[in-house]
Amino acid sequence: MTPSRDISRLIEIMAALRAPVTGCPWDLEQNFATIAPYTIEEAYEVVDAITRGDLDDLREELGDLLLQVVYHAQMAEEQKAFAFGDVVEAITRKMIRRHPHVFADKDGNLAPSHVTEVWDRIKAEEKAERAARRPPEETSHKSLLSSVKAGQPALTRAMELQRKASTVGFDWNDPRAVLAKIREEADEIEAALDRNDSEGLAEETGDLLFALVNLARHTNADPEASLRATNAKFERRFAYIERALAAQGRTLEQASLAEMDALWNAAKGDEKTAPTVEKSKQVRR
Repeated sequence: MTPSRDISRLIEIMAALRAPVTGCPWDLEQNFATIAPYTIEEAYEVVDAITRGDLDDLREELGDLLLQVVYHAQMAEEQKAFAFGDVVEAITRKMIRRHPHVFADKDGNLAPSHVTEVWDRIKAEEKAERAARRPPEETSHKSLLSSVKAGQPALTRAMELQRKASTVGFDWNDPRAVLAKIREEADEIEAALDRNDSEGLAEETGDLLFALVNLARHTNADPEASLRATNAKFERRFAYIERALAAQGRTLEQASLAEMDALWNAAKGDEKTAPTVEKSKQVRR
C-alpha cells in the first residue's frame, strides 16, 4: 500500500489494521478505553512541538493525532455507531452554525464584539440539544459541575471544577488558607505511610494534588504550564549531572546519591548566576 495525501487512504489503512484474521494483532485487541490514553498523549505532543517551535515535528504530531481520530472512528464504524464521514459532517455543521457572520446566506456580518456572544449562545443551544438526546436517567440530576468536561487532563479539570464551585462562594478567600490545607493533606499522607495504607496513600496524594491546583488558581498560576516548566527544569539540571559525571569519566550508576545531589545544587547555582537572557533561552529549550 503506497502513501497518499488523500484521507481515504489513511482510513483504508486503519480498516486493514483492524481487519479480523489479517489485521495487526495489537490493533485488533484495542478498544475506545485502551486507545484514549494515546489520544491524550498525542495531543500533548502536538502542544510540545508548538512550544518548541518545531514545525517539522508539528506536521508529524498532527498526523499522529489525526490517526487517533481515524482509529476511534473505525472502531465506532465496526459497532455500526458512526463512521469517519459522520465525524467530518458533525464538525463542519458545527463550524458553519457557530460562524453565521462568515457563512450566512445573506449579509450576516457581525461586529467583532458580538462574535463571542453569538458563539456562546450557539454552544449553549448545542449543549441543550445533546442533553435532550440523552436517556432521561442521564439528565435527571443537573449539578453545577456537570458542565466541566470529563475528558480534560486531570490538573486542568481540577482547576475548572474549583472555578465553577467558587462561583457560588464555595472557596477560600486567602491563599494562605489553601496553604494550610496543603499542610493538612501532607500530614494525612504521613499518617497513611505510618499505617502502610497503599490505598489511603493514593487517595491522600490525589487530595494533595487537588489542593496544590487550588493554590495555583489562587495565585493566578496555570498548573499545567507550571508543571511543564518544572519538568523542563528537572531535565535541564539532570542533564547537568550527566555532563559533569561524563567529564570525570564516570556514569550515573557509579555516582552516589550524595554526589548527584551536590551536582544538582551546583546546577541550581549556575542557573541563579546565569544572565537573564540566557535563562529565558533555557526555559524555551
